[in-house]
Amino acid sequence: MSTYSIRDIEQLSGIKAHTIRIWEQRYNFIKPKRTDTNIRYYDDEDLKLILNISLLKDNGHKISKISKMPIEDLKSEVQKITEQKLGYSDQIHALTLAMVDLDEKHFDKLISTNILQIGLERTITKIIAPFFNRIGILWQTGAINPAHEHFISNLIRQKLIVAIDGQITSLDENSKKFLLFLPEGELHEISLLISSYILQSRDHQVVYLGQNLPFPDLEIVYNIHRPDYLLSVFTSYPPHNEIQGFIYKLSDRFRGSTVLLSGLQLVGNSFDFPENVLLFSKIEDMISFTDSIS
Repeated sequence: MSTYSIRDIEQLSGIKAHTIRIWEQRYNFIKPKRTDTNIRYYDDEDLKLILNISLLKDNGHKISKISKMPIEDLKSEVQKITEQKLGYSDQIHALTLAMVDLDEKHFDKLISTNILQIGLERTITKIIAPFFNRIGILWQTGAINPAHEHFISNLIRQKLIVAIDGQITSLDENSKKFLLFLPEGELHEISLLISSYILQSRDHQVVYLGQNLPFPDLEIVYNIHRPDYLLSVFTSYPPHNEIQGFIYKLSDRFRGSTVLLSGLQLVGNSFDFPENVLLFSKIEDMISFTDSIS
């Protein structure tokens, strides 16, 4: 079972730590544990309870009434709400609950229903990407059990691979060639797969090299294909103190192309980006760029 600080709970639920403390003091239905040194922490059951409370509150239930509901009634009401069409914020809450419970059936139903109703690209931008943004920092810090990360990532990965495989790309004189890769040590592939799907849906050619690619291998493939663009995502690698040097290396070795970068390691940090290197802070930036060259 995972343990969470109040800041972790705030990150996962979107509820301010101050509000959580008020609920604890006023209604006494959230009861954090304490370490031997009197530091409060929460477990999976606490997280699920807070997510359920938030979902009920966002759907018109008063917190004073929620606090008096037997736990089974609370879960039943949440189930009714999640079976209806939810707003994006509620969907992200529901996905987080499915992640904590390792509930593949519920997670798959949420994603599949949205893909049918609003399409894969909108599901990515409005639900999947915000969901990964919410929990991504906690994965980096180890606040979320690795089992949760593998569970969620593999389910999303399956959906994306099926969607990519089903695409029919019509290349023409406006099509560009993109070389997609993750640097050596980087295994978080979801953002790269999302990029591949979006690029192919705009009829661009994608050379997909995937995870954990040694730099010499990247150079070999580059020299064969001579792409217009290289695209990579830095989620946990390279190490922070090596990132600037790696950016310069990409810029220098691949001067004939534009290097497109994104990822938690880059966004919000003050790195220097040479003229032929562009940073995407979010998935919408990459979509806008792709649309501008299509």
